[in-house]
Amino acid sequence: MTVHGLQPAVLDEPRDPQAARRGRMKMLLVLLVCAAPVIASYFTYYVIRPQGRVNHGELVEPQRSLPPAAALPLTALDGSPFDAAQLKGQWLLVAVGGGACDAQCEQQLYLQRQLREALGKEKERVDRVWLVDDAAPVRAELLPGLQGATVLRAPPAALAAWLPAAQDDTLRAHFFVVDPLGNLMMRFPAPSDGKKIQRDLGKLLRASAGWDKPGR
Repeated sequence: MTVHGLQPAVLDEPRDPQAARRGRMKMLLVLLVCAAPVIASYFTYYVIRPQGRVNHGELVEPQRSLPPAAALPLTALDGSPFDAAQLKGQWLLVAVGGGACDAQCEQQLYLQRQLREALGKEKERVDRVWLVDDAAPVRAELLPGLQGATVLRAPPAALAAWLPAAQDDTLRAHFFVVDPLGNLMMRFPAPSDGKKIQRDLGKLLRASAGWDKPGR
């Protein structure tokens, strides 16, 4: 008795090179789609802009990513370590100051709060970050105004290696903007001009609308 039509089992078919290439192309397209809104926001902000208008914020070049813990050891006010990666996912408006916080520092923190509130419905896409660059206790009077902000301590040398101050200015004189991917992208010059900073933040948020979502 003869059995016809049986084919030997194929245990391991050779991989199709074309399928592999298609897979790599799909992965590349996904990465480009994820990065496109950030690229578009930068391009819109710095390239496609009306003639005669000048951006107040200064582009930070070359790009600086959030440093790892070894380079930027952050701690919460209670002394517990804080992973900088937790800051990703939102636009960050960053200020630097000492725990004692003099009158100029208080004005900076007040303006930081007002700038976020002025963004209206877009404010949920922006987090306030205050980096304390010394060991001085944060004055109790400041705490109500810091509700909703991320307050962290960082060594001044580590901050200086990451955040660029303008010539003849200190880090405490500036606001800095970090994008949701953790890239330091902008420095606002001193003295701070609230209306111009608000205008620039609004442009950035409009350019990236539909990409990053409120909250992490």
